[in-house]
Amino acid sequence: MSKKVAVYRKEHFNAAHRLYNPQWDMAKNDAVFGKCNNPNFHGHNYEVIVKLVGEPDPVTGYVMDLKLLSDLIKAEVLEHLDHKNLNLDTPFFKTVNPTAENICILIYELLRPKIDVQYDLQVRLYETERNFVEYPVG
Repeated sequence: MSKKVAVYRKEHFNAAHRLYNPQWDMAKNDAVFGKCNNPNFHGHNYEVIVKLVGEPDPVTGYVMDLKLLSDLIKAEVLEHLDHKNLNLDTPFFKTVNPTAENICILIYELLRPKIDVQYDLQVRLYETERNFVEYPVG
């Protein structure tokens, strides 16, 4: 029987964005994205929860030292997203609409290369208390 354990680290960041498709006119962007299409942007207080699944190390008892995971999230994610205008300040969102779904995928893609493949990785991103996304699913 596997002794896999899930560990979680929650972090917080603030960022502004605008949801829109530059190939559409303002009327269609308003119809699809509503208030989120504000040309002057709007912001969120995001909560990100990073989940790792693995077997505890027989010496330390840790799946991963959560302080190290916190430091990794700060360096690889928060440095790039916290207090940023996602549309203007982050290269990834120059060509990708900064929806919660796409932000969650980006966070995963920033972290996956830095975390040993022996661990399963999942990212949950809360855009509001009631709206959140997870990647990957399954």
